[in-house]
Parts: sequence; structure tokens; C-alpha cells
Amino acid sequence: MTLTSRSGASALLLFLVMGAAHAGAPAPDLAARRQQLDSLIKEQWDYTMRTNPELASMLGDKRYNDRLTDFSQAAIDADIRASADFLRRFEAIDTTGFPEQEQLNQALMVRSLRLNLDGARFKEWEMPVLQNSGIHIDAPQLVSALAFDTVKDYDDYLARLHALPRAFADTTIQMQNGMHDHLMPPQFLIPKIARQCEDLAAMAPAASPFAEPLNRFPASFSAADKARLKKEILAAIEHDVVPAYRQFAAFVKNVYLPQGRTEPGLWSLPDGAARYSYRVRSATTTDQTPEQIHQLGLAEVARIEGQMLAVAKKMGYADLKSFNAAVHANAALHPKSRQELLDLYTKYTDQMYAKLPQQFGVLPKAKVKIMPVEEFREEGAAGASYNQGTPDGSRPGRVMVNTGEFAKRSLIDVETTALHEGVPGHHMQIAIAQELQGLPAFRQQPNYTAYTEGWALYAERLGEELGFYTDPYSYYGHLQDEMLRAIRLVVDTGLHYKQWNRQQVVDFFHAHSGIEEVDVQSETDRYIVWPGQALGYKIGQLKILELRDYARQQLGAKFDIRAFHDEVLGAGALPMDVLEARIKAWVAAQQRT
Repeated sequence: MTLTSRSGASALLLFLVMGAAHAGAPAPDLAARRQQLDSLIKEQWDYTMRTNPELASMLGDKRYNDRLTDFSQAAIDADIRASADFLRRFEAIDTTGFPEQEQLNQALMVRSLRLNLDGARFKEWEMPVLQNSGIHIDAPQLVSALAFDTVKDYDDYLARLHALPRAFADTTIQMQNGMHDHLMPPQFLIPKIARQCEDLAAMAPAASPFAEPLNRFPASFSAADKARLKKEILAAIEHDVVPAYRQFAAFVKNVYLPQGRTEPGLWSLPDGAARYSYRVRSATTTDQTPEQIHQLGLAEVARIEGQMLAVAKKMGYADLKSFNAAVHANAALHPKSRQELLDLYTKYTDQMYAKLPQQFGVLPKAKVKIMPVEEFREEGAAGASYNQGTPDGSRPGRVMVNTGEFAKRSLIDVETTALHEGVPGHHMQIAIAQELQGLPAFRQQPNYTAYTEGWALYAERLGEELGFYTDPYSYYGHLQDEMLRAIRLVVDTGLHYKQWNRQQVVDFFHAHSGIEEVDVQSETDRYIVWPGQALGYKIGQLKILELRDYARQQLGAKFDIRAFHDEVLGAGALPMDVLEARIKAWVAAQQRT
């Protein structure tokens, strides 16, 4: 069900009011139909956990802790058939008379399944590794997210280590299929993948990130269990993991690299225009065209540039170029150590926690933790990112700060990024979703980029409204980060729709921002390999701001910012048109009271 942001909202409301009655057979009993939907949702979630065992583990579901995702073609084909079957069964349920949220459960599931099936024709699984994602990075990164509380947890982990060679072999087959189908990442980025694998393969087993669980044996373990597990895990790293990485690195370097595509844009792949349109639709949950988004980006860049220039002039500089140069040259605006970055993230996070009751009625029970990015993935990682915790709170949500090459990084954007990744941004939204009572598990997860990233960018703006960014450099960093998101609208569509080359993206960055060179380079490469993803930030933020303005205008003195925020966060992640329908229904209800 692909809906536009305006007509789609009306269509969805009509759908929810009238239900999805099916002509022909008489409607079954209401209670039986509701139970049918509830059972099917649970069945589909169990299927998702079973076929995505790493995700299950990250969410605290240990049933499949000894498995890795089956990436064989047979498993992929079976998953497509299963999705089609689930779609048929969900569509067959008559939701007439259901409570609104249960109708929405069905509508969102149908929408998600249709979108996934629509994308199957692009065979994105044939480009499974990139410089910032893929089994070679995901496997060691998973380790820090796992719980190691029992001997069985360690034995399950050992089974996963033994399974890694098979997973790499299946991945290699998919990459070979991609070579045959001309579905290849850009050639210039492939050496980074090989180097990442070579670096991990070169580590001594005890120093490998795969050996990290050996440093956190519970005190209750017997000496015999500790000795056995240590011996077997180190042996698995040496005899299974390292050879798999070494062999994969050789394949990437010697076989895969020569076939890499020469153009950075998605347009250069088979069915490139439709492929990008699908990515745009998925990321934004709207029907905005690449051209509309490109023009929106240009307008936002011009608006934010005016605000940045005002700061520069207030600081005594005639233009942004001279001010940016002064910021780069100012040693006080660059960290002196890895720890300094971590300490600042903690400071700004704690500062915001004290303000949350002013803006939210519902607060997350789980508190966010600040941690450094693992050194093995620093090169391809963002400056900071959020890793969600488990719904039961056994593992907290974490802001992962990239402290690599710290001297080349800037301090001016730390405050705004802390709000984006932690509170009131990603952690606030995701933790609350996980704690919501009555929502099925699939709605407690962050499934919509425009919503999750749009909220996090809105959270940065909220910091400004709450009186943060008192230091002019920090305020400039806040504006610069918003500029980054506006630039994304321009350069993502530039790369994949207007056929820009990589240098055009870098030049646009330099012309309209003072973003550090290390970030310009990594951001550019990110847009190249994750087409469309970067569009969700601005699209979502602007929609939330639009809805807030609407609620204020309609409610006047009745408007309560705490109630508005609770409503935005109170149903889990939503597509933009569904969020619009929800807020407008809430406004109408407030007007009647």
C-alpha cells in the first residue's frame, strides 16, 4: 500500500474507519477475526526471529543463538515465497470492527510485506558487502551485543564461530551471482572491504574481537568450564574464522575487485532508475520524486546557509569560508584524546536528561550508555551511531562514538550529535517503542528511516528550543549538522538520479559547509553505497515540524508540547502518512474535549 503524504493519510483514515471488508463470504465473528490476526502476527514474528537469528539475539531472544542467517539462494527464494504467503493471509483478514491499533497492525504489516516483495526483483542480496556493512563487519560487531551469562551462551557462540565459513561461502556465491548480473559496488571502494578482512585475519586469535567474550566470564563459571571454553573458542577463531576471512579477502581482492562498477551512481546498474525510485520510496515513506527532493534540498541548503552566515558575522567574519577556515585551524575545537570525546558525549547526554520532563510525559525506563566504536571498524564507521538495547533492559541502548583519528575530528558538532543519537533522539524514541504495552513486537522496532532519523534530527532542533548550544561554536556545529542533512537531499539525488560523479559531491560539501574532510569523504562514500537512506532525515524532520505547527495552530491554548511528543512517540515507528493521520486524529480529539 503505497500512499502519498497527503492523499495517503486520508486513504488510510478511510481504510481504518471502514475496515477491509471483503465482498462475497459473510464476515466471521469479530472475536475470532481478531484472534486470527493476533495469531498471524505472532507467527510472522516467530518466523522473522527464526530466519534472522542475529536480530533475535540482539533483541534478547536466545532461541536461535547457535545459528547464523542462511544466506543461500534456496533460503532467499524460500523467504520470498514465505513473504508472499504471509501477505496473502494478512490481506484475507477482514478487520471491520477492529480497534484502530489492530487495524493499523494489519495495514502496516501488509504495507511492509508488499514493499519487500516489490524490491525482490532488484536482487539487492547480490551486493551483500560494502565498506560499512556486510558479514565481515556485522559478525564481529554482533559479539559486543550478545549476552554471555551462561555456559550455554558460550557454547551457542562457539557454534556460530564454526558456522562462519559457511556464511562466508554463501556470501561469496551471492557476490559471484552479482558479478554475473552486473550488480556490483563501485570499484574504488572494494579495496576497503579486502583490507578490513585482511586486518581481522592478521590478528592473533586472543586479540581478535571474536575473542572478546573470553574477557567477561561470569564469576559463577567453574575453572574447568572457563578453560574448556577458552581453548575451544580460540581454536575456532584460528581454524574457522581466520581462514574464512583470509579466503574471503583474497576473493574480494583478486576476483571481485576487477569487476567493480566504474560509476558511483545507482543509475549505472541494471534498471537503475526504478532501483533508485524504490530506495527513495522505502527511505522516505512518501511518493516524492527524486527531482522534488533535490529541489527541496537546494532550498534547505540556502535557508540554513543564511543562519550559518549570521553566526559567522556575529563572530567577526565576513563570510563562511573564512570562518570555516578559522574553525579548522582552532586547536581548541579539536579533541586531544579519545576520552575527551566520550566525556563530552556523556556531559551533553546528562544535561538533556534533566530537561526531558519539560518536554515529555512518558520517559524511557532504560538509560543510554556512551561507548567507543570498536577499533576494527573505525575507518568505515560514522562519527557516532546508536545501537538499540534489548526490550527487557538486559543490555542498554548505546551511543557508539567513533574516537578514531580523534585529532582530525571537530568538537563543535558533539553536542548536537549527542542529542541526535541518545536523548531525546534515537534512544528516547526506540526505548519508548520497546516499552510500549499492547503493541506487537514488529511495531516496537525502528522500521522506517524517515520516522526514526526524522525524529532524531527533530531532537537536535528541540535542543535549540530548550536553550542548548549556548557556545556559539556549538550552535554553529548544530547548524552545520542540519546543513549536512540538507546537503544529503541534494547529493544523494545528485549521485543516483542526476548522475553526478564523486567529486561533484565533495565539491558541493566544500561549497556549502565547513564539515571536516574526514567526514566529507566518509559521508560521500556512505551515500554511494546506501542510496536513498540519507534522504529520510530531512523528510522526516520537516514532516514532524509541519505536524507540530498544525497542532499548535489548531489547538491554540490547548496545545501541550508534552502531549504532542507523547503522541508522536506513542505508537512506535510509523510511515509519514500514517503519522500525519495519527496526529490529525489526535488534534481532532483534543478539539472535542
